[in-house]
Amino acid sequence: QVQLVESGGGLVQAGGSLRLSCAASGLALSSYALSWFRQASGKEREFVSAISWVDGRTYYADSVKGQFTISRDNAKRTVYLQMNSLKPEDTAVYYCNAKSVISWYTSWGQGTQVTVSS
Repeated sequence: QVQLVESGGGLVQAGGSLRLSCAASGLALSSYALSWFRQASGKEREFVSAISWVDGRTYYADSVKGQFTISRDNAKRTVYLQMNSLKPEDTAVYYCNAKSVISWYTSWGQGTQVTVSS
């Protein structure tokens, strides 16, 4: 059974940092891209960042380039999202996503709340 478990969210002041973690189990990570999405209250879920488990290529939404960094730890089967210089507009529920690169399969974590106060 595929499981994606996010952690690391919380309340932080503007300008602060948080590191989100997503621990993956039950899937062959070499066949997946792991991504972070976020959904602010009243808005649609949006793409934030992605990383290829095989070659480590990274992708970012324009809105977070230079501010967020995605990385992975193969041994821990965990993907991280380092978020710096946080702004109130970064407030959202952040979701981890695993998408197969060889099939239609995709899986979501339960989400972790990030709240940035001004």
